[in-house]
Amino acid sequence: MVDTPFGRVITAMVTPMHSDGSIDYDGLQRLAVHLADHGHDGLLVNGTTGESATTTDDEDYDSVQAVVEAVGDRVTVMAGCGTNDTEHSTRAAREMVARGADALLVVTPYYNKPPQDCILEHFRLVAEAGDGTPVMLYDIPGRTGTALTTDTVRRAAQIEHVRAVKDAKGDFFEASRLMAETDLLWYSGDDIVNLPHLAQGATGIVSVVGHVAGDRYAEMIAAVDSGDLPRAQEIHRRLIPAVDAIMHVSQGAIQAKAAMKMLGVIESDALRMPLRSAPAADVETLRTGLTAAGLL
Repeated sequence: MVDTPFGRVITAMVTPMHSDGSIDYDGLQRLAVHLADHGHDGLLVNGTTGESATTTDDEDYDSVQAVVEAVGDRVTVMAGCGTNDTEHSTRAAREMVARGADALLVVTPYYNKPPQDCILEHFRLVAEAGDGTPVMLYDIPGRTGTALTTDTVRRAAQIEHVRAVKDAKGDFFEASRLMAETDLLWYSGDDIVNLPHLAQGATGIVSVVGHVAGDRYAEMIAAVDSGDLPRAQEIHRRLIPAVDAIMHVSQGAIQAKAAMKMLGVIESDALRMPLRSAPAADVETLRTGLTAAGLL
């Protein structure tokens, strides 16, 4: 078994909302329980899929507290606290830990495109603000505009309490190099390539499709651990229609909310603009994909 403070099957939770756009905290807690009941040993609150770009600080803190109260004794609760403002991120890190977060996710600062040495200092300051809480870095250049270089990740591995990387860059050779050269725990941050990452030694996944496939992903990880690659491939291939329907038809939070409403876990698939609920055609495509994957 891998020793990790984050969990191995982690879903980046959607944030359930009422039709008026206010957060449905009861629905958030029901969702957390549902995920904990279905294969998860970790949950991410206030990630991209949680619409963190359009939620307020107070909403983010209250969401962390709500999930901790619901399932904090069952799973690791990780809180997304990274922004493109270091002072904002450090303040969020302190408050989220105070609200019970077990771990922190810190994305590469976006839009202002800081140089690599500035990114390292940002990570260091946020990790210090966490006061000993394990930190996972999030490398997703498609959203942030800046990729972490291999040398930056090597140096980040020396920052106290930085323990892991969520990889949504997809450079498998550099990922394998860094797994060999550092003691960082590696996580797939893109459901499309969960199995390739796991097969070359990643610790786990931070998923969107996990909303519907947590049990399957737990089985996939167990199969890789036991050396049963054919079984892992079978699970991966069976899930392709679901991954397609959630990740390729529209935007991940839109389709994940539609799926959770379809399964009766949340009452509304409302989102905040500029995101809107899935149109009927996309919902039908989602239903077809989940059915083909054996999830509906």
